[in-house]
Amino acid sequence: MNPALPNRRMGRERKGGVNVVILAAGYAVRLNPLTLTTPKPLLEVGGKSIIDRLLGKIESVGGVTSVTVITNAKFFDKFVLWKNSTEYKGVIKLINDGSTDNDNRLGAIKDLVLATDSIGALEDLLVIAGDNLFDFGLDRFVKFAKVHAGGTSVALYDIGSIELAKSFGVLKIGAGNKVVSFEEKPEHPKSTLVSTGIYYFPKDKIGMIKEFSKTHEKLDAPGYYISWLADNHEVYGCPFTEDWYDIGNIESYKKADAEYKNKESTSPFNP
Repeated sequence: MNPALPNRRMGRERKGGVNVVILAAGYAVRLNPLTLTTPKPLLEVGGKSIIDRLLGKIESVGGVTSVTVITNAKFFDKFVLWKNSTEYKGVIKLINDGSTDNDNRLGAIKDLVLATDSIGALEDLLVIAGDNLFDFGLDRFVKFAKVHAGGTSVALYDIGSIELAKSFGVLKIGAGNKVVSFEEKPEHPKSTLVSTGIYYFPKDKIGMIKEFSKTHEKLDAPGYYISWLADNHEVYGCPFTEDWYDIGNIESYKKADAEYKNKESTSPFNP
Protein backbone atom coordinates (compact mmCIF):
# COMPACT_ATOMS: atom_id res chain seq x y z
CA MET A 1 0.00 0.00 0.00
CA ASN A 2 1.19 3.49 -0.75
CA PRO A 3 1.92 4.99 2.71
CA ALA A 4 0.49 8.36 1.62
CA LEU A 5 -2.80 6.89 0.39
CA PRO A 6 -4.57 6.53 3.76
CA ASN A 7 -3.83 10.17 4.59
CA ARG A 8 -5.52 11.38 1.42
CA ARG A 9 -8.48 9.04 1.73
CA MET A 10 -9.10 9.72 5.40
CA GLY A 11 -9.00 13.48 5.08
CA ARG A 12 -10.33 14.33 1.67
CA GLU A 13 -13.86 15.51 2.64
CA ARG A 14 -14.40 18.06 5.36
CA LYS A 15 -18.06 18.92 4.82
CA GLY A 16 -20.28 16.45 6.61
CA GLY A 17 -17.21 14.60 7.87
CA VAL A 18 -16.56 12.54 10.97
CA ASN A 19 -13.91 12.66 13.68
CA VAL A 20 -12.69 9.35 15.09
CA VAL A 21 -11.62 8.72 18.69
CA ILE A 22 -9.85 5.50 19.63
CA LEU A 23 -10.01 4.81 23.38
CA ALA A 24 -6.64 3.30 24.32
CA ALA A 25 -5.99 4.39 27.93
CA GLY A 26 -6.84 1.15 29.70
CA TYR A 27 -4.35 -1.12 31.47
CA ALA A 28 -5.77 -4.56 30.55
CA VAL A 29 -4.63 -6.12 33.82
CA ARG A 30 -6.27 -9.45 32.94
CA LEU A 31 -3.71 -9.79 30.13
CA ASN A 32 -0.69 -9.46 32.42
CA PRO A 33 2.19 -10.16 31.96
CA LEU A 34 1.69 -9.30 28.26
CA THR A 35 0.38 -5.82 29.08
CA LEU A 36 2.86 -4.91 31.82
CA THR A 37 5.08 -3.26 29.22
CA THR A 38 2.88 -3.19 26.11
CA PRO A 39 -0.59 -1.57 25.88
CA LYS A 40 -3.29 -3.92 24.66
CA PRO A 41 -3.97 -2.05 21.37
CA LEU A 42 -0.31 -2.49 20.41
CA LEU A 43 -0.35 -6.26 20.90
CA GLU A 44 0.00 -8.10 17.61
CA VAL A 45 -2.71 -10.41 16.34
CA GLY A 46 -1.76 -12.42 13.29
CA GLY A 47 1.46 -10.42 12.93
CA LYS A 48 -0.21 -6.99 12.98
CA SER A 49 -1.07 -4.73 15.91
CA ILE A 50 -4.71 -4.47 16.95
CA ILE A 51 -4.72 -0.69 16.46
CA ASP A 52 -3.27 -0.94 12.95
CA ARG A 53 -6.05 -3.37 12.09
CA LEU A 54 -8.52 -0.81 13.44
CA LEU A 55 -7.04 1.93 11.28
CA GLY A 56 -7.38 -0.32 8.26
CA LYS A 57 -11.10 -0.54 9.06
CA ILE A 58 -11.36 3.22 9.59
CA GLU A 59 -9.82 3.76 6.17
CA SER A 60 -13.01 2.41 4.58
CA VAL A 61 -15.11 5.19 6.15
CA GLY A 62 -15.52 8.16 3.82
CA GLY A 63 -15.04 11.71 5.07
CA VAL A 64 -12.86 11.02 8.11
CA THR A 65 -11.13 14.28 8.99
CA SER A 66 -9.18 13.28 12.11
CA VAL A 67 -8.18 10.25 14.16
CA THR A 68 -7.44 10.88 17.85
CA VAL A 69 -5.92 8.17 20.03
CA ILE A 70 -6.23 8.80 23.77
CA THR A 71 -3.85 6.85 25.98
CA ASN A 72 -2.22 7.19 29.40
CA ALA A 73 1.06 8.47 30.83
CA LYS A 74 2.47 4.97 31.35
CA PHE A 75 2.20 3.98 27.69
CA PHE A 76 2.27 7.35 25.95
CA ASP A 77 5.87 6.93 24.76
CA LYS A 78 4.99 3.50 23.36
CA PHE A 79 2.24 5.08 21.28
CA VAL A 80 4.59 7.84 20.11
CA LEU A 81 7.00 5.18 18.80
CA TRP A 82 4.11 3.34 17.16
CA LYS A 83 2.76 6.51 15.55
CA ASN A 84 6.16 7.32 14.05
CA SER A 85 6.31 3.88 12.44
CA THR A 86 2.73 3.37 11.22
CA GLU A 87 1.68 4.14 7.67
CA TYR A 88 -1.23 6.15 9.10
CA LYS A 89 0.93 8.59 11.10
CA GLY A 90 -0.11 11.63 9.06
CA VAL A 91 -3.69 11.58 10.37
CA ILE A 92 -3.15 10.55 14.01
CA LYS A 93 -3.24 12.84 17.04
CA LEU A 94 -2.18 11.43 20.43
CA ILE A 95 -3.60 12.58 23.78
CA ASN A 96 -2.13 11.66 27.19
CA ASP A 97 -4.81 11.44 29.90
CA GLY A 98 -2.19 11.65 32.68
CA SER A 99 -3.06 8.41 34.50
CA THR A 100 -0.22 6.07 35.48
CA ASP A 101 -1.85 2.81 36.56
CA ASN A 102 -5.15 0.97 36.82
CA ASP A 103 -5.89 2.49 40.22
CA ASN A 104 -5.87 6.12 39.06
CA ARG A 105 -7.26 5.62 35.55
CA LEU A 106 -9.81 8.21 34.48
CA GLY A 107 -12.27 5.84 32.85
CA ALA A 108 -13.49 5.77 29.26
CA ILE A 109 -16.10 8.52 29.64
CA LYS A 110 -13.67 11.07 31.12
CA ASP A 111 -11.17 10.11 28.43
CA LEU A 112 -13.86 10.76 25.85
CA VAL A 113 -14.51 14.19 27.37
CA LEU A 114 -10.78 15.01 27.09
CA ALA A 115 -10.78 13.95 23.47
CA THR A 116 -13.91 15.88 22.52
CA ASP A 117 -12.63 19.00 24.31
CA SER A 118 -9.58 18.78 22.06
CA ILE A 119 -11.48 18.02 18.85
CA GLY A 120 -14.60 20.12 19.29
CA ALA A 121 -18.10 19.24 18.13
CA LEU A 122 -18.21 20.60 14.60
CA GLU A 123 -18.54 17.14 13.09
CA ASP A 124 -20.01 13.77 14.01
CA LEU A 125 -17.98 11.46 16.24
CA LEU A 126 -17.09 7.79 15.74
CA VAL A 127 -15.75 6.23 18.95
CA ILE A 128 -13.99 2.86 19.00
CA ALA A 129 -12.51 0.89 21.88
CA GLY A 130 -8.82 0.45 21.07
CA ASP A 131 -8.78 -3.29 21.73
CA ASN A 132 -11.44 -4.05 19.11
CA LEU A 133 -11.07 -6.86 16.59
CA PHE A 134 -13.91 -7.46 14.15
CA ASP A 135 -14.60 -8.58 10.59
CA PHE A 136 -17.56 -6.33 9.71
CA GLY A 137 -17.16 -3.10 7.76
CA LEU A 138 -17.16 0.20 9.64
CA ASP A 139 -18.46 1.92 6.51
CA ARG A 140 -21.69 -0.09 6.82
CA PHE A 141 -22.05 0.95 10.47
CA VAL A 142 -21.51 4.64 9.65
CA LYS A 143 -24.12 4.48 6.89
CA PHE A 144 -26.57 2.98 9.39
CA ALA A 145 -25.76 5.74 11.90
CA LYS A 146 -26.32 8.49 9.35
CA VAL A 147 -29.73 7.04 8.46
CA HIS A 148 -30.53 7.12 12.20
CA ALA A 149 -29.01 10.55 12.76
CA GLY A 150 -31.72 11.53 15.24
CA GLY A 151 -29.88 9.52 17.89
CA THR A 152 -26.70 7.73 18.87
CA SER A 153 -25.86 4.40 17.21
CA VAL A 154 -24.12 1.35 18.67
CA ALA A 155 -22.61 -1.60 16.78
CA LEU A 156 -23.93 -4.89 18.20
CA TYR A 157 -22.96 -8.54 18.15
CA ASP A 158 -25.06 -11.53 19.18
CA ILE A 159 -22.79 -13.43 21.53
CA GLY A 160 -25.25 -16.31 21.63
CA SER A 161 -25.10 -17.01 25.36
CA ILE A 162 -26.87 -15.41 28.31
CA GLU A 163 -24.00 -16.47 30.56
CA LEU A 164 -21.37 -14.82 28.36
CA ALA A 165 -23.52 -11.72 27.98
CA LYS A 166 -23.15 -11.01 31.71
CA SER A 167 -19.63 -9.69 31.03
CA PHE A 168 -20.70 -7.05 28.50
CA GLY A 169 -23.03 -4.15 27.88
CA VAL A 170 -26.28 -5.86 26.89
CA LEU A 171 -28.91 -4.28 24.67
CA LYS A 172 -32.46 -5.09 23.69
CA ILE A 173 -33.78 -3.56 20.49
CA GLY A 174 -37.33 -2.94 19.36
CA ALA A 175 -39.04 -1.60 16.25
CA GLY A 176 -36.85 0.32 13.85
CA ASN A 177 -33.70 -0.95 15.62
CA LYS A 178 -34.35 1.42 18.52
CA VAL A 179 -32.62 0.39 21.75
CA VAL A 180 -35.25 -0.14 24.44
CA SER A 181 -32.80 -1.14 27.19
CA PHE A 182 -29.05 -1.09 27.82
CA GLU A 183 -27.46 -2.63 30.91
CA GLU A 184 -23.74 -2.72 31.70
CA LYS A 185 -22.71 -6.24 32.81
CA PRO A 186 -26.17 -7.24 34.09
CA GLU A 187 -26.72 -10.18 36.42
CA HIS A 188 -29.78 -11.20 34.38
CA PRO A 189 -29.28 -10.17 30.72
CA LYS A 190 -32.43 -9.44 28.71
CA SER A 191 -30.83 -10.58 25.46
CA THR A 192 -27.58 -11.89 24.00
CA LEU A 193 -26.96 -8.74 21.93
CA VAL A 194 -23.85 -7.00 23.28
CA SER A 195 -22.10 -3.74 22.55
CA THR A 196 -18.90 -4.08 20.56
CA GLY A 197 -17.48 -0.82 21.91
CA ILE A 198 -18.18 1.08 18.69
CA TYR A 199 -20.39 4.18 18.89
CA TYR A 200 -21.50 6.97 16.58
CA PHE A 201 -22.53 10.34 18.04
CA PRO A 202 -24.14 13.01 15.83
CA LYS A 203 -22.44 16.34 16.49
CA ASP A 204 -25.46 17.80 18.29
CA LYS A 205 -25.28 14.96 20.86
CA ILE A 206 -21.56 15.24 21.69
CA GLY A 207 -21.97 17.97 24.34
CA MET A 208 -24.15 15.68 26.44
CA ILE A 209 -21.15 13.43 27.17
CA LYS A 210 -19.52 16.16 29.25
CA GLU A 211 -22.77 16.97 31.03
CA PHE A 212 -23.18 13.29 31.93
CA SER A 213 -19.63 13.14 33.32
CA LYS A 214 -20.41 16.01 35.71
CA THR A 215 -23.51 14.44 37.20
CA HIS A 216 -22.79 10.69 37.28
CA GLU A 217 -20.26 8.58 39.18
CA LYS A 218 -19.96 5.50 36.97
CA LEU A 219 -17.60 6.70 34.25
CA ASP A 220 -15.40 3.70 33.58
CA ALA A 221 -17.32 2.25 30.63
CA PRO A 222 -19.09 4.10 27.79
CA GLY A 223 -22.02 1.75 28.36
CA TYR A 224 -23.13 3.69 31.41
CA TYR A 225 -23.58 6.76 29.24
CA ILE A 226 -25.33 4.77 26.51
CA SER A 227 -27.69 3.31 29.12
CA TRP A 228 -28.61 6.82 30.26
CA LEU A 229 -29.07 7.92 26.64
CA ALA A 230 -31.37 4.98 25.93
CA ASP A 231 -33.59 6.06 28.84
CA ASN A 232 -33.60 9.77 28.02
CA HIS A 233 -32.96 10.15 24.29
CA GLU A 234 -32.74 7.92 21.20
CA VAL A 235 -30.22 5.13 20.69
CA TYR A 236 -30.18 2.70 17.76
CA GLY A 237 -28.53 -0.70 17.54
CA CYS A 238 -26.86 -2.01 14.39
CA PRO A 239 -26.36 -5.79 14.65
CA PHE A 240 -23.55 -7.57 12.79
CA THR A 241 -23.10 -11.28 12.17
CA GLU A 242 -19.44 -11.25 11.14
CA ASP A 243 -16.82 -12.32 13.68
CA TRP A 244 -16.07 -10.08 16.67
CA TYR A 245 -13.38 -10.90 19.20
CA ASP A 246 -13.33 -10.05 22.89
CA ILE A 247 -9.73 -10.31 24.05
CA GLY A 248 -10.25 -10.37 27.79
CA ASN A 249 -7.52 -12.76 28.89
CA ILE A 250 -4.41 -14.52 27.59
CA GLU A 251 -6.37 -17.57 26.38
CA SER A 252 -8.73 -15.46 24.24
CA TYR A 253 -5.77 -13.46 22.94
CA LYS A 254 -3.95 -16.62 21.83
CA LYS A 255 -7.15 -17.90 20.22
CA ALA A 256 -7.64 -14.68 18.22
CA ASP A 257 -3.97 -14.66 17.19
CA ALA A 258 -4.18 -18.23 15.92
CA GLU A 259 -7.46 -17.62 14.06
CA TYR A 260 -6.15 -14.51 12.30
CA LYS A 261 -2.94 -16.27 11.28
CA ASN A 262 -4.96 -19.15 9.89
CA LYS A 263 -7.57 -17.19 7.96
CA GLU A 264 -5.09 -14.72 6.53
CA SER A 265 -2.64 -17.43 5.47
CA THR A 266 -5.46 -19.20 3.60
CA SER A 267 -6.95 -16.04 2.05
CA PRO A 268 -7.11 -16.17 -1.77
CA PHE A 269 -5.69 -12.62 -1.77
CA ASN A 270 -2.56 -13.70 0.13
CA PRO A 271 0.42 -14.28 -2.19
